[in-house]
Amino acid sequence: MPRLVPRDRPFERIARCVAGLALFGAGIALIIDADLGAAPWDVFHTGMSDLTGLPVGTVIILTGLALLVLWIPLRETPGLGTLLNAVEIGLVVDVVLPIIPEPDQLAARFAMMFGGVVVIAIGSGLYIGSGLGPGPRDGLMTGLARRGISIRAARTAVELTALTFGVLLGGAIGVGTAVFALGIGPLVQLFLPRLTMPEPVALAVAAEGAAP
Repeated sequence: MPRLVPRDRPFERIARCVAGLALFGAGIALIIDADLGAAPWDVFHTGMSDLTGLPVGTVIILTGLALLVLWIPLRETPGLGTLLNAVEIGLVVDVVLPIIPEPDQLAARFAMMFGGVVVIAIGSGLYIGSGLGPGPRDGLMTGLARRGISIRAARTAVELTALTFGVLLGGAIGVGTAVFALGIGPLVQLFLPRLTMPEPVALAVAAEGAAP
């Protein structure tokens, strides 16, 4: 069975992953409180929250755990980051959401929404770059891709399915949904290379190059 944590710098990896997931959860809370429309998955989460009366973060946790069950037939293997992702983001959302102010000014709400997208992108770079395994939603996408579906098609299908169910449940859809959908990819592409931990070989080459 693969190790949950690689032997290479395990404590740094865990710290980066935990910090990244905390930022991810805080970014979700910012976007939700901006009330301009949530990310596709969070449209589903907010819709389920409205339907069940459960806090949004609790719905995020339950959804993540349910998606891990779908990993079994897809033969995806979770890492420690996968398990942390399933739990930590929802916990952070439930802690942060009540303490973030809900401004009435439209400019402040847009600032919160754009800030939330950027914070999520930075958090994604940290937790993905830690190399501790994909989140439950990403693993569903890669599992489908390994069965012959392109990554693009798998990602689109998963996101649209979550968004459709979220809309039917009355989830928070709006301009923020479009901004997230269009902006998160380029922003993660910007931050991920800068926040990914270098592999041991790359570190050794760099050390040799710096040697006198």
